[in-house]
Amino acid sequence: MKIQLPKSTQNWITIIGATISLISLFMIVFLFAISVFLNQGSSYLGLVTFIILPSFLVAGLILIPIGMYRKSRSKEPDKSPGERWPKIDFNDLRTRNAFFIFSIGTTFFLLFSAVGSYEAFHYTESTEFCGTLCHSVMHPEFTAYQNSAHSRVACVDCHVGSGADWYAKSKLSGLYQVYAVLANVYPKPIETPVRNLRPARETCEECHWPEKFYDRKVRSFKHYITDERNTEWNIDMLMKVSGQHSAGGLNEGIHWHINPKVKIDYIATDYKREMIPWVRYTDLETGEVTIYEDEQFKLDPKMFDSLEVRTMDCMDCHNRPSHNYNPPAFFINQAIASGAIPAELPGIKELSMEICDKEYSSTDEAHLNIESTIKKYYSENYTNMASPELIARAIEGIKASFSKNIFPEMRVRWNFYPNHIGHMEFNGCFRCHDNLHVSMDGKSIKNDCNQCHVITAQGSKDNLVVSAMNKPLEFKHPTNIDEAWKDLLCVDCHTGVNP
Repeated sequence: MKIQLPKSTQNWITIIGATISLISLFMIVFLFAISVFLNQGSSYLGLVTFIILPSFLVAGLILIPIGMYRKSRSKEPDKSPGERWPKIDFNDLRTRNAFFIFSIGTTFFLLFSAVGSYEAFHYTESTEFCGTLCHSVMHPEFTAYQNSAHSRVACVDCHVGSGADWYAKSKLSGLYQVYAVLANVYPKPIETPVRNLRPARETCEECHWPEKFYDRKVRSFKHYITDERNTEWNIDMLMKVSGQHSAGGLNEGIHWHINPKVKIDYIATDYKREMIPWVRYTDLETGEVTIYEDEQFKLDPKMFDSLEVRTMDCMDCHNRPSHNYNPPAFFINQAIASGAIPAELPGIKELSMEICDKEYSSTDEAHLNIESTIKKYYSENYTNMASPELIARAIEGIKASFSKNIFPEMRVRWNFYPNHIGHMEFNGCFRCHDNLHVSMDGKSIKNDCNQCHVITAQGSKDNLVVSAMNKPLEFKHPTNIDEAWKDLLCVDCHTGVNP
């Protein structure tokens, strides 16, 4: 039986709109079934299924009444002067059919819209969406994230707050990012949104309970000296992350800075918070306030009105918790320690550092240079001492480590993203702990190494010196620089490629 509809539906605009809507609906159902029942899909399939096709579906549905309206307006209406609205007569078969089609169609559309909106919400909140949709732009961030301790934590858990308001804010702020990618006007490398990050109490403290710190931790580090033998140099340190006993909690140790009994405020003069000339300590129990100022760079009183006074929290030290790009001095050491780069190859540490220090236009260019430089070096200098198997392993190890930390296409290198944990390649702790921040009564923020950690063992593999109980060792520099390390900061020599 032929279904009769109002004559106003018999126009090309309505027919085209209905066709677009039906095809879009079929494709949405088909792709959704593939992703659910066959467990097949990708970030682009989700984009098509939950964003692009629904947009076409809605556009087609809008065309249907537009075509009907234009059709009805094109005919001379047989109405009296006072009648402006169309008559709805259910005794008319065409009107009755149109009503039931509209009612049933609207019900199914609302049902599909509810399911689709739910799936679209979860899709746009997924790690896959954040990390792989804009592949070339987000590739460095996504790679670093996958190799971080937070690789099981969803991006939105840190970058987007809970609730509809945060969801709306994140999507609105993302509109410019979409434009920047499409128009190819995004910065290279991508800036870290230092001043737009959510407070640590809303992110870090959702999992890391500040009031519950456990006993101090022992960390073991393997370094390799840039000599011909790639001499292994070990150092073990007891990290004072909390009190000497767990009952002491945050009353001492590194995490004393976020002790609820004290408040640390500071002023930074640069965007990345590398330069901190002013620090204020407040004892919340006694009300005592002490201000420390950098003797070499005192702030002009006029500058206080234009600079932010920030209260210190987790992110002021742990500023690269999931997107850290290690310098070559770190990732080459790690690759040698793991065996990815064979320590048996003479001078491989120094050679690797030199290769990774160069700037390349693309990852492919870097990989070609790694391979050609390694092969040429050992063919010219160690023809009979370096086996092809070791050389091949070294090439692949350097390539793999390079590709996890340096991204030439986006100009991403370690020196653009300072890591404030520690004080080797970046100022980190020494932004304040430098003996130069002094109070009015002569107190200073000390840079005594033993405040945060003590050395329990150090030395070469064959000559390791171990400390006696409760008697930490004095630091010994792996290479002979006399006592210069006592007068200089680590970053005065260590730059990421200078081990």
